[in-house]
Amino acid sequence: MGSPVQGAVGLAAGQGSVGPDGAAPTRRGTELLLLGFAAFVVSAALMLVEANQEQQLTLRIVWYGLAFLALFGGAHVAVRKFAPYADPLILPCVAVLNGLGLVMIYRIDLALTERALRLGREINNDVPRQILWTTISLLLFLAVLIVIKDHRKLTKYSYTFGLVGLILLALPAFLPSFIAPTINGAKIWLRVGPISIQPGEFAKILLLTFFAGFLVSKRDLFMAAGRRVLGVDLPRARDLGPILFAWGVSVGVLVFQKDLGTSLLFFGTILVMLYVATERGVWVGVGLMLFVAGCLVAYQLFGHVQQRVANWIDPLATYDDPGGGYQIAQGLFGLGTGGVGGTGLGAGRPDLVPLANTDFIPAAIGEELGFIGLAALLMIYTVLALRGMRSALAVRDTFGKLLGGGLSFLLIMQVFVVVGGVTKLIPMTGLTAPFLSYGGSSLLANYILVALLLRISDAARRPQTGVRPRPVPQAPIAEAHTVMVQRPDQERPA
Repeated sequence: MGSPVQGAVGLAAGQGSVGPDGAAPTRRGTELLLLGFAAFVVSAALMLVEANQEQQLTLRIVWYGLAFLALFGGAHVAVRKFAPYADPLILPCVAVLNGLGLVMIYRIDLALTERALRLGREINNDVPRQILWTTISLLLFLAVLIVIKDHRKLTKYSYTFGLVGLILLALPAFLPSFIAPTINGAKIWLRVGPISIQPGEFAKILLLTFFAGFLVSKRDLFMAAGRRVLGVDLPRARDLGPILFAWGVSVGVLVFQKDLGTSLLFFGTILVMLYVATERGVWVGVGLMLFVAGCLVAYQLFGHVQQRVANWIDPLATYDDPGGGYQIAQGLFGLGTGGVGGTGLGAGRPDLVPLANTDFIPAAIGEELGFIGLAALLMIYTVLALRGMRSALAVRDTFGKLLGGGLSFLLIMQVFVVVGGVTKLIPMTGLTAPFLSYGGSSLLANYILVALLLRISDAARRPQTGVRPRPVPQAPIAEAHTVMVQRPDQERPA
């Protein structure tokens, strides 16, 4: 019979209670029930959109609803087979976010189609392509679960991941414009025929995996303290190389690719991983000072950074300027129109906001679902990140803790940057909301992220197997060896 302390440790590790047959519950039934509820919410939202937009219901919502149910039903079967002890809330949260994103993209498609018909133009709808990208993303999600059976094996390839991640991140900056065009002021895309892809989305995950492995192997390097100034143990100058490298990469992304969002996201996540690995806030302080210094220099040297800041300070002052504050102002008008309760799904005008289905989809949701709907959506993101953090805390290896914590923070940091830019809390960065916004690169990368979180949570909640080691008999006190004990107040020579 186990002690209460052992039971508490088991619950803290995420193992839950033990069933009558001695096996820990997998909670896959809970996951399936929540996925069914997500399918109901998405189908009801599609019906509201069509009722308000076209005043009738068409067969399209039936096909879209069945496609959503089939895709995530298949994902549930994959998790049940390949990660049976994974957290039961992660996949349903992703399903709700992805489904509501499909609803808003479909709603904007209807509005843009109506406008195109009035003007005698043709338009290609985005929601069928988004469903296709979701299908490809879930297949990649399945492949990651099958191939990566133990997340700890990723440490063997951490330096390879780092090199490939750097190449992917820097590739658009050094390729000609017909392959790497500048879109909306940023040079972050690769275009091959009709297909466009954003390699930086995948580079972030590869670089996080590299830094997690690096911090595990070099943790002592960051724990060493240098001079003590004002009660703070500063890092030694020779130990600043890794953080200076991360800072150089983020500033390079800002300078050469004009991508403030990826730069902020990458460097902020590395700082958090450093803090988790060392529990020393001084690294965060040093990193923030370096990032602020880099941003100030970039503001003085580059006009596109000055334009972003001007649009942030007063979007109405640059409302009519090319590349000015028109987009931010229209998004704020939409949020103001929605108010607390929103105009209702299909009853607003989100199509008046440029790029409402990508960068500014939070503004479209805030207009039609109001502050309540947008807050509920942010709560789903928060639950998703917290479950990832919980799995990272519960897993038994340091690499899994750092990787799971980094991936969870990467997700919630991206949401903060996107929503902060739309609401004018911070300058607009051009990032897209995970699982909500239209785009294949973001979906593919984020489903890889979710598959890794599920693999880590499966390892955290899976009951330990094997026989416990027998306790080693202690020697009698009379036969014990003498041990020299150093007093805590004794200082080692410098």
